[in-house]
Amino acid sequence: MNKRKKVWQYVKEYKWSNIWAMIRNSFLEPEVCSDDFTGRLVVITGATSGIGKLTAHKYASHGANLLCINRNPVKSEALRTEIETEYGVNCRYLIADLSDLSDIRKAANELLQVKQPIDVLIHNAGVYLTTRELTPDGIEKTLAVHYLSSFIINYLLLDKLKSQKSARIIFVSSEGHRFAAWGLPVDDLNWEKHRYSGLKSYGSAKTAQLLSMIVFAEKCENTAVSINAMHPGAVRTDTGRENGPLYRLFKKTFFDKTLKSAQVSAEALYYLGVSENIKTVNGKFFHLTTEETPAPPALDKDMAGLLWEKSLDLTGLSIPSS
Repeated sequence: MNKRKKVWQYVKEYKWSNIWAMIRNSFLEPEVCSDDFTGRLVVITGATSGIGKLTAHKYASHGANLLCINRNPVKSEALRTEIETEYGVNCRYLIADLSDLSDIRKAANELLQVKQPIDVLIHNAGVYLTTRELTPDGIEKTLAVHYLSSFIINYLLLDKLKSQKSARIIFVSSEGHRFAAWGLPVDDLNWEKHRYSGLKSYGSAKTAQLLSMIVFAEKCENTAVSINAMHPGAVRTDTGRENGPLYRLFKKTFFDKTLKSAQVSAEALYYLGVSENIKTVNGKFFHLTTEETPAPPALDKDMAGLLWEKSLDLTGLSIPSS
C-alpha cells in the first residue's frame, strides 16, 4: 500500500472517543499496588535519574533486587550505594551506551548469563533531541535509544524469559507516539528524506516501540511472559538535557513548572510489574495504569511486520551468530 493510501487508512481509523479518553485519563491518578516483591529481580534501563531512579527506589522499597543498565559509571555507583544502604537489597549495574548497537548486544548477552529469573524488565532509557544526530553505527540516535535498544534486548532475551515461571516486560512509552500522526516513515528511519524535528523523531521512535510490541505480544501468547507499554504521565524528568542552553532554559523556566513529580510514574510501573490484577494482560498500552487505545499508526499490524524485518536487518540480528 502506498503512503497516501496508508494516511487515508489512518484518517478513517481515528476516533474522537479515543482522543477524549486520552484527555480524561490525563487527570487520573495511578492504581497503587502494596504487594511486596521480596527477593525478585528487576532490570531497569536508565536508572540513574528521573523516572528510572524513582522506580528503582520503589521496587527496592518492596524488597526487590535490582540490575540497572546505565551509561554513567559514577552515577551508577552512587545509586548502588544509595539503594543498598537504604533498603538492604542487592543493586548491581551494567554500563552500556544504549545508542551503540555493540553495547546493547553486550548488555543483552550479560543479562542472558544471569542465573536468577528476571521477573520484570523495564525499558526506561530515553532521549529527546531537537537536532538530528547519528550514532557511530549510522543510525538516528532517538530511534536507536528508544526503539532499537529495547528491540535487541527483548529479541535476545525472549527464550530465557519464556523458560521462567513468569516475566513482565514494560516499555516506558509516551502519548508522544501520537506525533507520528500519519505513520512511521519505515523507508526513512534515519530522516534523510523527510524534514527532521524533535517531536517527529520522538513520535516515530515511540510508534516503532509500540509496533514491535504487537509482534512480541504474539510471540508471548500462551506463555507466562507479558509485554505492555505505559505513558508515564506529564512529569518532570531530565529528558532533553542533551539539547542547547536555550531549550534547557525554556524547559526549566516554563515547561517543568507545569509538570507533576515522576513519583506517579514509578507508582504506575510498580503496579504494572507486580499487581495480580494485570497478570494475564498482554500487548496493551496504559496511561499510567489505565488501559488506553494508541493512535492508529501504532496498531498497524502490516507495518509492524515490515518494521520487524527492517529491524532485524538494521541490528544484524537476521544474521545467525557464528
